[in-house]
Amino acid sequence: MTIGEAPGPQIDTGRLLLRPPQRDDFDAWAAMMADGEHVRFIGGPQPPSVVWRGLMSMIGMWASEGFAMFSVIEKASGRWVGRVGPWSPHGWPGTEVGWSLARDACGRGYAFEAASAAMDWAFVTLGWGRVIHTIEPQNEASKAVARALGSTYIEEGRLPEPFHASPVEVWGQSREQWLARRGAQA
Repeated sequence: MTIGEAPGPQIDTGRLLLRPPQRDDFDAWAAMMADGEHVRFIGGPQPPSVVWRGLMSMIGMWASEGFAMFSVIEKASGRWVGRVGPWSPHGWPGTEVGWSLARDACGRGYAFEAASAAMDWAFVTLGWGRVIHTIEPQNEASKAVARALGSTYIEEGRLPEPFHASPVEVWGQSREQWLARRGAQA
């Protein structure tokens, strides 16, 4: 491991590489978070200084907790296309696998591909008993990904401060449901 990298695994899917975030991901991460209309469902646009703190939080969570969202790298091009994976900061409504992709990476099935690999890892390696997805009620694209993963709507919830003002939909499934579904697909 070198300076600027978080410790952790790499997960290879058909088209993607999931790895812990690195300082070198900053420019692409900041570009995604500057796309105001595109990130409206995940807190809205952020200036580079806030994106930097978010990226460093992910790297720090990997070092401290042994998990956080992965950076998603498109294998064909080598470029950073988003962040997907386990997330459970203090006060969160559960153990989440979430996803955010750059606008030009959407519509290719990357969210499903990366989230499936991250859910496998969270259930098998981390031993989680349940995975949730917190979704802004108007975010139909994320609801479609959740449905494709086999998750269902559970309840209305709230995120901790500073995101507590607006309700979110909590979707999810148990480890047993996920493994049964994955076994049926094998």
